[in-house]
Amino acid sequence: MELYLGIDLGTSSVKLMLCDGEGQIKNTVTKEYAVSYPRPGWSEQNAEDWWCAVCEAMPELLDGFDGQAVKGIGVAGQMHGLVVLDKDDCVIRPTILWNDGRTDKETAYLNEVIGKGTLFEYTGNIAFAGFTAPKLLWMRKNEPENFARICKIMLPKDYINYLLTGAHGTDYSDAAGMLLLDVRNKRWSHEMLDICGITEEQMPRLYESFETVGAIRAELADQFGISRNAVVVAGAGDNAAAAIGTATVGEGKCNISLGTSGTVFVSSNRFSGDAAQAIHSFCHADGGYHLMGCILSAASCNKWFCDEILNTKDYRSEEQAVGELGKNEVFFLPYLMGERSPINDVNATGMFIGLRPNTSRAEMYQAVLEGVAFAIKDNLEIIKQFGIDIKSSCLCGGGAKSKLWRQILANVLDIELNLPTTEQGPGYGSAILTMVGAGRFESVRQATDKFFAIKETVKPDRELARLYADRYEKYRKIYPAVKELYQEIK
Repeated sequence: MELYLGIDLGTSSVKLMLCDGEGQIKNTVTKEYAVSYPRPGWSEQNAEDWWCAVCEAMPELLDGFDGQAVKGIGVAGQMHGLVVLDKDDCVIRPTILWNDGRTDKETAYLNEVIGKGTLFEYTGNIAFAGFTAPKLLWMRKNEPENFARICKIMLPKDYINYLLTGAHGTDYSDAAGMLLLDVRNKRWSHEMLDICGITEEQMPRLYESFETVGAIRAELADQFGISRNAVVVAGAGDNAAAAIGTATVGEGKCNISLGTSGTVFVSSNRFSGDAAQAIHSFCHADGGYHLMGCILSAASCNKWFCDEILNTKDYRSEEQAVGELGKNEVFFLPYLMGERSPINDVNATGMFIGLRPNTSRAEMYQAVLEGVAFAIKDNLEIIKQFGIDIKSSCLCGGGAKSKLWRQILANVLDIELNLPTTEQGPGYGSAILTMVGAGRFESVRQATDKFFAIKETVKPDRELARLYADRYEKYRKIYPAVKELYQEIK
């Protein structure tokens, strides 16, 4: 039996997954690690913690299995994080994560001084605070001694690949989120490298997600008990890998993820984008392209409200208390970590509006779920402006496990939502990419056609969708009304 190993390097934990050649999941192991918030709006992690977690999980994952049957390893990972290595390949400073908001000045400089049109010409995208390029500008200004020591610039999953193989590489899907890649032409943008004060020699080699970056180092293979011939593929950014796992490949397919963050992901065979819109134009792990809108807080809003405000982890009881849908008078803006798409406002914060003396706990909880759904709809509406007619979407992520949230989202978006039979997110997608890289399949599309199946479809209700359309028109007026206030209270 051939085995393939997929790794999902997330924000709060790493998940290792073992699959056979038929796409059946044989074992999974998850290990958590800490996130540091050294200042309000900052978010960092120690890269060494990721590797320690992988090494700790590996024996548990392979326990009871023949490690010599492992043909390959693929890593999917949280995007945009800045990992910098010195001349000895040692990590220089803690990784500045995707949801870190310290780069508001650098982001404004890129968008307003360099200009959104120029950025789009160079990269196919505009600047967001979470992207890697603004982090480099921040580091050059605020930590010049560390900046001068940079020998290699990497993304989180690439650091794991480096430790596995000794190769400095990245894939196009992850690189596209750095604001350093010319996405249309799939090459590093020399103009952006110059703006950030770095050279192409400091950047990793570029690969397609399913291409092999090298074989696992012999000493690691022996340590883990796997074959020395096991290949390591370039892998993908977490959203692109999750899309592979839901067969969102080719032209016009849609996947919505309700994870820590929330995404709307639409695959395409061609590059498209618009400098006027805060929607990402990225490369896809299938070798093509995709449009993506990303909200920084999705399932994390639900976790925050239950864990920190209601002081409970019994999410199901909170859901069961929710009453009639479509008529809630309470609204919630889910901007707990600022917001990326489509408003691109690092100063935005979460807020409730519509509270009265008789407002119930259940109504506030319902508003949190609805607020995330409305924020997802903000992105879907903009993507439709590119001439893409989306009538259905796959749905994945931890939030998709909630029957109530699925119902709310289907009616807010007024589209059918399909839940895949195997929903294991980026880890499963990275395992599929590994199968392609190891030669089991000729293409990503061939693999996804074999493995993908739908276990449930959630259809919108006409009347409820109409009610939510009315609620959405009210919701979308809230942010413009308070936008200037965010500037004053930051």
